[in-house]
Amino acid sequence: MFIDSHAHLEGKRYDSDRDDVLARAKQSGIEAYLAIGNGEGPDTADCGIRLAEKYAGKPEYPKIWASVGIHPHEAALANDEAYARLEQWARHPRVIAWGEIGLDYFYDHSPREVQKTVFVRQIELARAAKLPIIIHCRPSDNSENAWDDCLKLISETWVSTGLGGILHCFTGTVEHARRGLDLGFMISFAGNVTFPKAQNIRDAAKLVPLDRMLIETDSPYLAPLPHRGKRNEPAFVVETARHIGELRGLSTEKIGRQTAQNFYRFFKLGEKRETADAPA
Repeated sequence: MFIDSHAHLEGKRYDSDRDDVLARAKQSGIEAYLAIGNGEGPDTADCGIRLAEKYAGKPEYPKIWASVGIHPHEAALANDEAYARLEQWARHPRVIAWGEIGLDYFYDHSPREVQKTVFVRQIELARAAKLPIIIHCRPSDNSENAWDDCLKLISETWVSTGLGGILHCFTGTVEHARRGLDLGFMISFAGNVTFPKAQNIRDAAKLVPLDRMLIETDSPYLAPLPHRGKRNEPAFVVETARHIGELRGLSTEKIGRQTAQNFYRFFKLGEKRETADAPA
C-alpha cells in the first residue's frame, strides 16, 4: 500500500491518458493520492476537487483527495474574489488541506513581498477553515532566505493553530528539516531524493522520524530514477519509497505502509477510509 501525497494530474500533459495513468497507479499499489488544487492560478484552484469528483466510486483507480490554494508563482493574481472562491471550495468534503502555498525565490514569478502577503492571507483562511497547510519553499540559487522567511512566518502565524502541515517536496538541509519538525510539520520526499546531486535531501530523509514522513511524486515533475527526464506519475512513488528504504535499511513495502499510515493519521481520515470510494 502506497499513497502519493502530492500530485498535479489536472494539466494538459495527462489529457490523452489520465485514466491509464491512474489505472497504472492502482495496479502498482497506490491506494490514494492528494490532488493539489493550484491549477493555473486562482480561477482554476478547484482542479483537484473536479478530479476527485470525476473518479469517485471507481475502484479501478486510486481514491482521490483534494486541496485548494494559490501557489506563490501566481500570488500576484490573488484578490478578494479569489479568496472568496477558495473559502467556498475549502468546504467541499473531498478537501483535506490548503495548499500548496508558500514562497518561491527561485523563479520570482510574483514579487517576494506579494508572495509573503498572499501566504499570510491564506494562512488566515486555512485557520478559519481548520485545514492543515501544504508548504512550497524554494530558495534562490545563491540564498537560503526563502527557508528563513517561510519558517519564520509559519512560526509567527500558524503554529498556534495546532493544525500542522506538510513541507512538500523537501529540498532543504538537515537543519531546515529539524526546524520544520519542531514546528509540528510532516516532511514529504519526492523523486529528487534519488538524484545523484541531492545528498542534502538524502541526509534529511535519513534524519526524519518514520512517523513524520510522507512520500510524493509532485507529478508531472521530478520523476525519480530510473524514470528521470520523463513525465512523472503516481505509480513512480514506489521508486521513492524504495530509495528511502535503501537509505534506512528498510523494505520498500515498510516505507509504503508507514507513510500511508502517516497520511491517514495526519489528515484524520481513518473514519473515512471505508467510504472514500463513495461519490462526493
